[in-house]
Amino acid sequence: QVQLVESGGGLVQAGGSLRLSCAASRSVFSINGMGWYRRAPGKQRELVATITSGGSTKYADSVKGRFTISRDNVKKTVYLQMDSLKLEDTAVYYCNTKFTPWGSTSEYDAWGQGTQVTVSS
Repeated sequence: QVQLVESGGGLVQAGGSLRLSCAASRSVFSINGMGWYRRAPGKQRELVATITSGGSTKYADSVKGRFTISRDNVKKTVYLQMDSLKLEDTAVYYCNTKFTPWGSTSEYDAWGQGTQVTVSS
């Protein structure tokens, strides 16, 4: 199994920017789709953005035009650049990836530990 290590969360003023990173801790045969989710207090987990192995991206309507997802396949890392942050962006953010281990033809799922993003006025 792979471990995803997140970094970059913290406290930021409204209108500011933050960049989250999520890196796989071990080598795998391939990393397929990657994405970011978030869970705000009292709400269900929400899909924020996804990126395919080919680089196609999708975003939740609430973050379109403000957030950018990207990936580095050599470093096995996915990023989430968050600009023009709003108070309602406050949540715990989780990265997720689908991967295939060496010597396997099956796809598995991995989650990061979560990182807190707090936006203040």
